[in-house]
Amino acid sequence: MKQMQLREAKAGLSAVIDLAEKGESTVITRHGRPAAVVVSHEEWKRLTGKLPSFSQLLLAVPAIDETDLPVRGKARIARDPFSTGQNN
Repeated sequence: MKQMQLREAKAGLSAVIDLAEKGESTVITRHGRPAAVVVSHEEWKRLTGKLPSFSQLLLAVPAIDETDLPVRGKARIARDPFSTGQNN
């Protein structure tokens, strides 16, 4: 995987695209830190095509009914230790 600074990538964008089309990814750095990766469209489709959307994940969860929930006893209301007993 090739790595280049942002200003180099701007100056040689056509070359970066050519590399991506040939299957070579390029990491673009900004201030010495990785900021982006240029990959081919085919690679991008491969990487993103297998991930379901958030709505697809939600729809895939089986429905629950009351029998799926644990049985709980009545909750006990605790006295507030900071209460003065007066309503403000």
